[in-house]
Amino acid sequence: MKWVTRKNANVDRIACPWLIRRFVDREAEFLFVPGDEVMAVAEREGAIPFDVKGVELGHVDGRCSFESIIVKYGLKDPALQRLAQIVHGADVSEDRGIVPEAAGLYAAAHGFALLFGEDDREKLQLETPLYDALYRWCQSQIGA
Repeated sequence: MKWVTRKNANVDRIACPWLIRRFVDREAEFLFVPGDEVMAVAEREGAIPFDVKGVELGHVDGRCSFESIIVKYGLKDPALQRLAQIVHGADVSEDRGIVPEAAGLYAAAHGFALLFGEDDREKLQLETPLYDALYRWCQSQIGA
C-alpha cells in the first residue's frame, strides 16, 4: 500500500512510517510531497494520507499522528503506548515535558533533519534503528 505525507519529515513523519512498517503494513511505500499536494497525490496514487491537517491519521483530539495510527489500527501493545508518549512529547512542543525521553527524541530527530535536510528517505532509513531501539527500551520498561 502507498502512504503519503508532507515532505521535509521530522519526528512524527519519521515515527509514523516506522510504526506503519513494523505493525500495520510491512510492504508500505512512502511518498513525501509538498503539503499542498498531499491530498491530490493520495487520490491519484490511491495512497493513505497521514500527518496532514484534516485527515484521520493526523493530529486529532489532542493526539499526534503516531497516536492516531495506533488508535485506527487497534494496536494495544503497552510498549507502543509508552513509545507514543515519547513521540507525542517530541512532536508537540507544548507537551515536550510529558516524559523525559521526549526531549531526547526531539533533539535526535532535529539533528537528523539538520544533517540530511529534505532527504526524507535517508532520514527514514537512518532513523529506523533509533525507533527500533526506543521500542525495545520501552519493552524493557514494561517488563516485556
